[in-house]
Amino acid sequence: MRLLRDIAKHKAIYFMILPMVLYYIIFKYVPMYGSIIAFQDFRVAKGIGGSDWAGLKHFIAFFDSVYFFRVLKNTLLISLYNLVFGFPVPILFAILLNEIRNRLFKSVVQTVSYLPHFISLVVICGLIISFTSRDGVINRLIAFFGGERSALLGDPANFRTIYVISQIWQEMGWSSIIYLAALSGINPEIYEAAKVDGAGRFRQIWSITLPSLVPVITILLILRIGGMMEVGFEKIILLYNPNTYETADVISSFVYRKGLAEGAEYSFTTAVGLFQAVINFILLIGANTFSRRLSDNRLW
Repeated sequence: MRLLRDIAKHKAIYFMILPMVLYYIIFKYVPMYGSIIAFQDFRVAKGIGGSDWAGLKHFIAFFDSVYFFRVLKNTLLISLYNLVFGFPVPILFAILLNEIRNRLFKSVVQTVSYLPHFISLVVICGLIISFTSRDGVINRLIAFFGGERSALLGDPANFRTIYVISQIWQEMGWSSIIYLAALSGINPEIYEAAKVDGAGRFRQIWSITLPSLVPVITILLILRIGGMMEVGFEKIILLYNPNTYETADVISSFVYRKGLAEGAEYSFTTAVGLFQAVINFILLIGANTFSRRLSDNRLW
């Protein structure tokens, strides 16, 4: 068998990827069995095998819920804003870093940009709450320029903007790493040839750098579109409050609240999570199919 021969030939490489394969099997694929409870009236005492079947009851309950359109709208809008405004930033940042010739300055900028990714999310959210409070830095600047102080994070109209901007700041540097790696693979002789032909910096970026990044950008864009229905509940629940549920409550935070905070509605929340996963799967297939018809860059 070809696979077995390849494993025997490259044992070290397969041994290196073994932990990641085990991680996905144990924590991603095995738990899929638990999705069965979305179609049951699950009771812990009875277990998955003994609980009564409920069919599509919990899915219908979610679709008929007064919260359905709210959480769906908020999830899609926050994901869309993150995609439109957040996705291009690491690309631009990587290109700008690539143009820096001073290695020491470049290293300092990279290190500073990576730091927010490694800071605890609780600390990050604490900083956001502090900065947006009435006595925070942002309100002091607003007051300095003649504006009125307000609890920015307590206003539903501001929540998505604050969330997206803070998300860009937090992940910009870390997300740029893969683009920097792609840029390092470009043959320097191509740039030298462009210089000989009279191409300036911007022409080199437009004609060489960006086309070289297109395959990586396409793959990452497909993956981002395939995760449109996923907005991490951790940051949401650390920042939102009942006053901002109108614009802040997303599917993941709704599942957390219904499944753990307000009551153990395991079957209902599993149904909601399964609905979310199915929509993500459809978006992923659609994005990959569109990319395959448009160009040669695709996931499969």
